[in-house]
Amino acid sequence: MLAKSARLTESADFARATKSGLRFSTQNFVGYLYPTNLNQPARAGLIISKNVGGSVTRHKIARKLRHAFRDIYSQLPTGGLLVVRALNSAHDADTAKEVAVIVGQLLKKLSEKANQK
Repeated sequence: MLAKSARLTESADFARATKSGLRFSTQNFVGYLYPTNLNQPARAGLIISKNVGGSVTRHKIARKLRHAFRDIYSQLPTGGLLVVRALNSAHDADTAKEVAVIVGQLLKKLSEKANQK
């Protein structure tokens, strides 16, 4: 479980990350990373709609995602907002591996964007 200061809770932050952030998708998840200039810890959140499955399925995926967040949290940039959205096929996923791939690709895109400036 992430610390309270590391959790994304405001709907405005979710909207900022999903609408304006960098995006990378795999077969089961879509990841968004929005870099901010704030000198705060990075924050992470997840989106799992009812289309993914019933309550038990959604909570199982959420537990796996939170566990994966704990492992990759240290890689996130300071002030970054990370959102991972589960897609309909997420219940069959190797969550930790896919989240690691998503974060790696998002950080790669972020560094490429920074080098272009």
